[in-house]
Amino acid sequence: MISSLHRHTALTCLALATLPAVSAEPEVTAPQVVEAIEGTFGSTPGQRRNHTKGTCAVGEFVGTADAARYSRSPLFSGKPLPVVARFSLSGGNPQVPDTAKSGRGMALQFQLPGGQLHHITLLNTPMFGAAHPQTFLDLMRATRPDPATGKPDPEKIKAFKASHPDNLAQAQYLADHNPPASYAHSAYWGIHTFKFMGPQDQVTLVRWRFVPQDGEQRLSDAEMKTAGAHFLEKALIERTRQGPARWDMVVTLGQPGDPEDDPTQLWPKERQEFKAGTLSITSAMPQKGAACEPVNFDPMRMADGIAPTNDPVLRFRSPAYAVSFGKRLSGQ
Repeated sequence: MISSLHRHTALTCLALATLPAVSAEPEVTAPQVVEAIEGTFGSTPGQRRNHTKGTCAVGEFVGTADAARYSRSPLFSGKPLPVVARFSLSGGNPQVPDTAKSGRGMALQFQLPGGQLHHITLLNTPMFGAAHPQTFLDLMRATRPDPATGKPDPEKIKAFKASHPDNLAQAQYLADHNPPASYAHSAYWGIHTFKFMGPQDQVTLVRWRFVPQDGEQRLSDAEMKTAGAHFLEKALIERTRQGPARWDMVVTLGQPGDPEDDPTQLWPKERQEFKAGTLSITSAMPQKGAACEPVNFDPMRMADGIAPTNDPVLRFRSPAYAVSFGKRLSGQ
């Protein structure tokens, strides 16, 4: 009996030894990514680890009947909904100049009936710079300053670009476009694909962007040299004193075969679009002590009628935001 068991074990081990080796990539964790951001930018106690520099704002959103055909979300009831907003620059440097060729963010918290909240986070690029969390982690590690020079190692950045083609489209977009002249003169994209859940439970794949009614305007090359390091907040405050700054929420309807789980891939330009609502920002203010400061703006916080896809970057953002939020609460 024992001899038979030994022979069976030996044969099993031999069979396993002949199988091809499988190397599983270690799963990226939220603490790893947050620590990598801190390694690149440092950390400001009590502040967000990414999009650290920002401005608070408040306003309202009114959805359209066209959107209500596709989604039963209270966002599209047609009634004004209070909004807490935050405009920001990407990265963890609270002193980053407003002329930097980096991303600009718009984050929105909608207050729905019954105390429900819905979050939408957006960037001023049509695509994201990572198809998977690993790419973002590797980017942070590649751009970490060398202690000897205080600057990123060019060879590490070169190697990152060569090995991460999913980062190239967004990087090229940012390089080719000067930053906006003001937050109010920029469009913002939701980047990810979402699901609209209709009144009869029908599912429609959608993407959205917020288009400024003031029109898009970018800094000229000459203005890039003279605009100064901290003009965006003042410009938004002054703009809202003149009257509400408005954006149209434009929804694009997906078709079978359109990329659903990859935020680096664009949809064809000929896809059907419609206006889903209007965002009005009525007042802006410095973020210290303002309504937006404690908000986490977790893009996975959704009310009924809108649901996430399996986009790995979208789903990773929630735990990463939670780690950063926990550090903020503890004063780190």
